[in-house]
Amino acid sequence: MPGTAGTNPTSGRRHSIIGAAALTALLMALGLTACSADSPPPTRASSAGPSAGPSAGPPPAAEPVPDPTLAPRLSASENLDYFDFIAAGVLRADPAAGGKAFIDGLVAGGFDKKTMEVTFDRTQADLAADSIQFSVRVNDECLIGQNGPATGGYHSMVADVLGSGTCLVGGTRQIDW
Repeated sequence: MPGTAGTNPTSGRRHSIIGAAALTALLMALGLTACSADSPPPTRASSAGPSAGPSAGPPPAAEPVPDPTLAPRLSASENLDYFDFIAAGVLRADPAAGGKAFIDGLVAGGFDKKTMEVTFDRTQADLAADSIQFSVRVNDECLIGQNGPATGGYHSMVADVLGSGTCLVGGTRQIDW
């Protein structure tokens, strides 16, 4: 009979759909709760089984990574980490370092000043340069560093020596100090 409870086929489907929607909402809420910032991070189960006790102390410290060193017989690519290490030290000492500071740092680090180039810190209009470039020629390659607000800070690269025998394009200043 139409309208009698329990005999209407659409009523049973409606209850199934509502039940499925409620179950989906509940599962989603549980999933979001598990991912909340207040819950502790997940832990891995120990492979030792339930008899494993608490750890005897902190994990062993990682071996310290040695500072890179100059390797004059190697390629520019193999010396790039050391070049960057020197430049980072210059910038730690003076975040607004100019070309002279980078050249002095590289010389102190063992690079040969005769193989270096540096651009001007100031423009022809006597304004601070947007960026400066400095380089060291290593065999037939160049280590090139660039720093300044126009470049978003320090960057470096390895490039081939130009046909002119230099590393930097354009005017460079004489390294006479």
